[in-house]
Order: sequence, then C-alpha cells, then structure tokens
Amino acid sequence: MTDSEKQSILEKYIKSEGLRKHCFSVEDAMRFYSKKLDPANEEKWALVGLFHDIDWEAFPDDHPLKAPEILPKEGIEDSEVIHAILSHYEEKTGVKPESLMEKCLLACDELTGLITAASLMRPNGISDLGYSSIKKKMKSKGFARGVDREIVQSAFEDFSNSLPEPIEFSAHVENVIEAMRSDERLGL
Repeated sequence: MTDSEKQSILEKYIKSEGLRKHCFSVEDAMRFYSKKLDPANEEKWALVGLFHDIDWEAFPDDHPLKAPEILPKEGIEDSEVIHAILSHYEEKTGVKPESLMEKCLLACDELTGLITAASLMRPNGISDLGYSSIKKKMKSKGFARGVDREIVQSAFEDFSNSLPEPIEFSAHVENVIEAMRSDERLGL
C-alpha cells in the first residue's frame, strides 16, 4: 500500500486535521520502535499506529469496534493489525494487549497527545522539547486534560517490562519525541 493510498483512507474516515496528525504521530512512534524491536514487520507496526483511531470520528461510541469492519473494506485484512487496534481499548473490546506491538501502541498513543500539546505551547515547537518538559506537564493535571496520565504510565510500564531490556520512562519519552520530530506532516 502506497503512502498516498494510506493518506486517502485516513482522509476518507477522519476529517479532523488534529486527529489525522495524532494518527501520524502514533504511526511515527510505532515505526521508530519497530525498527529497533521487529524490523521485519515495520510496515505492520506503522499501519497499526496510523489506523488505530480510524473509526473514532465516525463512530465515537463504538470505537474501536468498527475498525474490523472498515479496514478489510480498504484492503487491510491482516488479523494482527486488527487485533492490535482492538487491544488499545481493552475496556471496550475485551481484547487484551498481548504482543509487543500491541503494548507499544498503548504506550505511545496517549503520550503522543501530551507531546503534541507541549510542543504547541513552545516557541520552537518540538525542535527543542525534551523529557524534562514532559515530566512537568505530566504533573500538571490542567494541561492536556484529555490525556490520561495513569494510562500513559501503566501502558509504558507494561511495554517496558515486555522488552528484552526494560527502559526508563525518560528514554521512552525521548524516543517518541525523536520519532515525531522529523515528521513535517505534524506541523510541530
């Protein structure tokens, strides 16, 4: 699947530029980690990140339960991709994140929102953003209220504990910032 085909699918289901940028940022983070952890499946990890919220805008009450209907219609039939997308909202789907790819999605999803919000508040955007800024924003409950800090932390811990060599939260934040920093689609 080409980048333009993926872009067309995203635009078909997601009209909000902000939500599309969120999907791009999660795609970036997933691609970053796949290069280190599962390079043979980089495109699969990237698809999971890009399309994890494909049904959010059209079916907010049924998210992500509509993804298994939408994605095959668009030529994405990989059961691992669909399972991973379902697993990022276990409370709704009953699908527990089990694979490293699934745990990575959960560890990156909410965090990218916090990083985006912090970047938008800075004169230089994401270019000089670092862990210390995110650490402060994590403590500020009034900042980026939609980001569930408990999910950010617990999802990270589950992901890190599944790695061959666990990493610190600060390293995870820096990794996701690095992944997002070079993506011009984000406008950060």
